[in-house]
Amino acid sequence: MGETTHSLSDKRYRSISDSVYKIVTLALCSMSFVFIIILLIVLFHASLASIVVNGLRFFTTTTWNPAINSKVISVDGFSAMWGANYGMLVFFVGTLGSSILALLVGVPVGVGIALFISEFGPKRLDGPITLLLQLMAGIPSVIFGFWGILILSPWIRKFFAPALGKYLFFIPIFSGQVYSSGFLSSGFILALMIIPIIASISRDAMAQTPVLLKEGGRALGLTDWEISRKIVIPYARQGIIGGSILGLGRALGETMAVALVCGGADFLPKTMFYPINTLSAFIVTSLDSAFTDPSGMYVAALGELALVLLAITMIVNISARLLVSKGFLSNPENVVQV
Repeated sequence: MGETTHSLSDKRYRSISDSVYKIVTLALCSMSFVFIIILLIVLFHASLASIVVNGLRFFTTTTWNPAINSKVISVDGFSAMWGANYGMLVFFVGTLGSSILALLVGVPVGVGIALFISEFGPKRLDGPITLLLQLMAGIPSVIFGFWGILILSPWIRKFFAPALGKYLFFIPIFSGQVYSSGFLSSGFILALMIIPIIASISRDAMAQTPVLLKEGGRALGLTDWEISRKIVIPYARQGIIGGSILGLGRALGETMAVALVCGGADFLPKTMFYPINTLSAFIVTSLDSAFTDPSGMYVAALGELALVLLAITMIVNISARLLVSKGFLSNPENVVQV
């Protein structure tokens, strides 16, 4: 009888502990979702005045003039400065342009590194190269920006940009006078920062390629390069795309490195030889002056920029996660037939 009572008591205790464990883990798992919701609510509330007053003009115009020294007026029930205009197009174009340039440089390099590690390089180099990628991914962005100011930007301005203009002048984006290295420097700095992400995920995706497929390719007389091009890369395609989109998410939100080299432009670039500005870089460099606006509209407009950037980053990262998860489960039907 005593043993039966003890057994029932033990089962009841385990049931209660399991229930508590489930509740605690559920609460911990939901914290990230709750935090994102709270962040969206806070940003929306902070930018509500800008959303109402500026409307669609915020997304379609290039003028950013807070007019801090003018008088405060009321517009649609919110305080604003007389003559103030807020348009994010310059910063959106700068963000998009620098991120695309980073992908154009970073994806081929990252995939090439992944191919070397997984297919061509000696196995003894896998560890050192992986360690270098991890170290590179851990370098603070301000260090990249400082290196860009001291080394990269002067080199681009003096040598690389003039060479592009000399030999590729027939392409509109490489024509004209070199006014700044901001566009190119931003793109190259971002490329350096996303290469470890692309290389790591691409390598993991390529490692999922079945050995039998590669051995079958060799049996058909394919070279190592043909096996990589016709079997490995197609099999890892979704993982490579997912890694590239994750890299894009990093590039879109990068702040300090870009703020140091972009040039801080307030106009649209006509060629690659112009300065630019990005959403995140402009936000961080404008906070001091924004709080001097007596109407608070400047802060609200920066909040709307942050809300737009958060929405873009969330969409990009969710897409990347979906692609990466499918990339590790690629089917043999996705492989190019040889």
